[in-house]
Amino acid sequence: MPKINGNEIRPGNVLDHEGGLWSAVKVNHVKPGKGGAFAQVELKNLRDGRKLNERFRSEDKVEQVRLDQKDQQFLYENDGMLVFMDNETFEQIELSADLLGDRRPFLQDGMIATIEYFGDEPLSMQIPQKVTCTVVETEPVVKGQTAANSYKPAILDNGVRVMVPPFVGTDEAIVVNTELFEYVERA
Repeated sequence: MPKINGNEIRPGNVLDHEGGLWSAVKVNHVKPGKGGAFAQVELKNLRDGRKLNERFRSEDKVEQVRLDQKDQQFLYENDGMLVFMDNETFEQIELSADLLGDRRPFLQDGMIATIEYFGDEPLSMQIPQKVTCTVVETEPVVKGQTAANSYKPAILDNGVRVMVPPFVGTDEAIVVNTELFEYVERA
């Protein structure tokens, strides 16, 4: 595995640190008035979800890990386990729904997810950043409420609550950002 300097760590990098696989969530480069520069890095353990704040100086060496990515199709959920199929080999694997966390409601039947593997061990999963959902319930438009930044709450077909512009009504399809849980546009 390649070794990188502590000041080369970027968000999203996967590091072999203290005997575990850690993903860099936030990186803040600090140049104090006295002493050498360092990177303050917030790490998240890819196996158990623990968080760790660590300082890396530029002369520190850390091992960067490359994960294999495979696009796999979501088939169904069975007792908290998500079943995916590899579109090339047609092999099926079961992964815990906890890998998606609070983005789980956005996973739809037949959706292609990118699963990251370390050897044969699945560590993380990404779903598309934009997903089309249908508004099930929202308040009616109030006359005169057309200010540029006025939003109203809406409940989507997957049970997620988002804020939408006043012109969006019930039974409309909208595009939602799955990372920020925000309305993007009409579908």
